[in-house]
Amino acid sequence: MAVLSELRYPTTRPAKVVSALLAIILFGFVSVATVAGFLLYQIVKPTHSASSYDLNVMMGRPVPVSFSIPGQPGREGWFFPGLRGAPTIVACHGYLSQRADVLTLVSALQDHQFNVFVFDFLGHGTSPSITTLGYRETVELESAIQALSTRDDVNPKRFGVWGVNLGGFVALELAASDPRVAALVADNAWDDPRDMVQIEVKRSGLAVIPFVGRFSDWGFRLMNYRYRSQQPVSLHLAKTQGIPKLFIQSDDRPQLAAETLQIFTRAPQPKQLVRDRLSYSEMIEDDRHAYENRIVSFFLQNLPPVSRTNP
Repeated sequence: MAVLSELRYPTTRPAKVVSALLAIILFGFVSVATVAGFLLYQIVKPTHSASSYDLNVMMGRPVPVSFSIPGQPGREGWFFPGLRGAPTIVACHGYLSQRADVLTLVSALQDHQFNVFVFDFLGHGTSPSITTLGYRETVELESAIQALSTRDDVNPKRFGVWGVNLGGFVALELAASDPRVAALVADNAWDDPRDMVQIEVKRSGLAVIPFVGRFSDWGFRLMNYRYRSQQPVSLHLAKTQGIPKLFIQSDDRPQLAAETLQIFTRAPQPKQLVRDRLSYSEMIEDDRHAYENRIVSFFLQNLPPVSRTNP
């Protein structure tokens, strides 16, 4: 007790030095924790504005489809009808994006008679709350596919998934557990949501502050404590044996390109890997058109839109 009293009210020079050092350490700890907390908040709750669309005048004749997620409010996506009884492609947008940003790909797929579905992930577009960078979003995709499988105008057992970064992780994660996923495209996917936190920390420029990355990781893990035992997606990709997989890297996202290569290396056959100069969101008209033709060709080859008569 005498030692604690001396540190609180130092009377000797050594005690004053120790007390000052402890105060500096405590101040540094609080400061770094505050910076990390603010940065983490920006990562999981990005600023975004939802686009407003009138489905009655939108090309492709989309219709709203509602689906429920355990413990969350009801959600709604857009279903673009193709050939009756054909497979459905779910187009999953990326981090800092929304469903409206992938409508040109939707049109390209629908033009080739696929049914197509899009929705907004947590914390993006019209969806409330914060993003978990893939944990809860996998449940969202599964719930959407479950709702779609009850329709009488789709093949309830044959779904394709295209996803970019966030959507790519979710596509891979669900494909490892849901046999209805028959083909998938993972564009610049990450292996673990925690990896994306560190990528964003580095991109912010604040990684130069000691321990900011570690504090951000601790905070993210605490926020998603229920998923603490979930392994990186690359460790259970053996379950996707037999599912055609197309992996895409882009030169302008080197860290995600490296993660995608790691996932590709561990993924079982059949699989393909291609590399683009730009990521999908940065592509201009010609590049985007070529990219979307590649996606359409992949699904035409591996999940052709053949009509299925439901019993």
